[in-house]
Amino acid sequence: MTEPRLVIWVEFTLQPGTREQFLDSVKRNAASSVQGEPGCRRFDVMVPQDGEDTVNLYEIYDDEAAFQAHLQTPHFAKFKSTVTEMILDQKIARLNVWENV
Repeated sequence: MTEPRLVIWVEFTLQPGTREQFLDSVKRNAASSVQGEPGCRRFDVMVPQDGEDTVNLYEIYDDEAAFQAHLQTPHFAKFKSTVTEMILDQKIARLNVWENV
């Protein structure tokens, strides 16, 4: 049996008024991840219909090793250093893909 794909779900609560700047940074990180990392299969950036200071990420990686490789990339390091001061809170859920329909 192959290892199930790893899903990373992140919810960021941001400093008021920083969402657009945060979105600019996360867009670059997402594009670099999908285009340059063979183990990154999906990287969606979502905003709630209500709540101006929240951003969610939905990322799919082939496995834990692919996610750990993502955390070591220059584009992730740049993203992290750019947005750290914008973040009030961050929740991360690690899930396995159980079924694709």
